[in-house]
Amino acid sequence: MENYHKYLNISELEKKWNFYITTVGYSKTEKNIDYPNPKDHPLDHGFSWNKGRILDGFYVVFITSGRGIFECESIGECAIHAGTCFVLFPGVWHRYKPDLTTGWEEYWVGFKGSYPQQLMESFFDQKVPIIKTGISNKLIAAFTDLLSTVHQAEIGYPQMITGQTLQIIAVLNRVKLMEEIKDDPESLWVSKVIFLLQHQLDRNLNIEELAAEFPISYSKFRKVFKSLIGVAPNQYHLELRLHKSKELLEEGNMSTKEIAYRTGFTSPHYFSRLYKKKFGFPPKVSRRG
Repeated sequence: MENYHKYLNISELEKKWNFYITTVGYSKTEKNIDYPNPKDHPLDHGFSWNKGRILDGFYVVFITSGRGIFECESIGECAIHAGTCFVLFPGVWHRYKPDLTTGWEEYWVGFKGSYPQQLMESFFDQKVPIIKTGISNKLIAAFTDLLSTVHQAEIGYPQMITGQTLQIIAVLNRVKLMEEIKDDPESLWVSKVIFLLQHQLDRNLNIEELAAEFPISYSKFRKVFKSLIGVAPNQYHLELRLHKSKELLEEGNMSTKEIAYRTGFTSPHYFSRLYKKKFGFPPKVSRRG
């Protein structure tokens, strides 16, 4: 791939989307080359190693070959190797560069908006900006698709690339979660129960009985579950069932009563009440035809 980057002009239309991309790029820096090249970046993005810089948006940088150094005010200086992402947070001083003996390859995307700000502040920590992803084919494909969409610049592409960037954020979040639970048996047990809940949407499960299979009290299990997912296990399973019922309603092949029973609700009236509370309208509104 040839070096390519673009800094996007942001209109009021993009800002109304509440999630907009400011820059994307790919660059291969050969060994023994000064970094960064000041000609590659506008004044508000350029920096020198001596001064570093502070940006006003979020950025994800993915190193796919070579090695180098990353430093920010929250963690100090760290070695960076291929298969590593680092996240830049707005208002946080940072600097980074490849090792002169190896150079490196990097992909990046910068973004702003109230929605990504909520995501990044809820699921990522500026005190832990480095994520060891490995040479992730999913990330490489996501960045490649992102760059291709920007390069083609078809009508509506600024909104399309927000979805592609969201995919990158989702992959990073999954990697981060898997890293957190890898050496944590309690989180591993929770992840197994989550798998069971996602694949048993036809009945109202007794989650305490599921959790009893593991050497952990239910109160502790519930606490760990909520810390990982954000809601209690019963609520999580209920929402899965309600979303499944919404899909079935939109397909239009079954009656509301059949769908209620199919998703584990013994009372169609109770199902309708919970459905309206969740989505703001009764099940019949979701039916096709």
